[in-house]
Amino acid sequence: MPGKRSAGVVVVRPGPAGWRYLLLRAFRNWDFPKGLVEPDEPPLAAALREVREEASLESLELRWGEAFRETELYAGGKVARYYVALSASGDVRLPVSPELGRPEHHEHRWVSYAEARRLLPPRLQPILDWASSVVEGSLAETH
Repeated sequence: MPGKRSAGVVVVRPGPAGWRYLLLRAFRNWDFPKGLVEPDEPPLAAALREVREEASLESLELRWGEAFRETELYAGGKVARYYVALSASGDVRLPVSPELGRPEHHEHRWVSYAEARRLLPPRLQPILDWASSVVEGSLAETH
């Protein structure tokens, strides 16, 4: 049983050159929007809340359903669960965290799959691969 559970979203947006993935950087670490699941909070609700809190994106569409993938155990027993959602519009803003007194992240980028593979740590590459297969597999259905 993992010590701490996080939930997050692989946020995607179509672009002229294909799907773009939202990455957030805290110090030197790139990740998808995610955070701790509160007691009695469903993981999907936590994931959507974290996207609002960390990136100021409100209108996410669970176009591919509520399927998820989880990371292997990391950092002393943590597990992170990720969903995939479409963000068709809205500007990413990195708001000040009340707990920290500064934004939780230093930078955001909408990146291609190849750039995401380059920036993300090894523990998140299976999540990216899964999300890409979900999104890319749906191209024929959505266009």
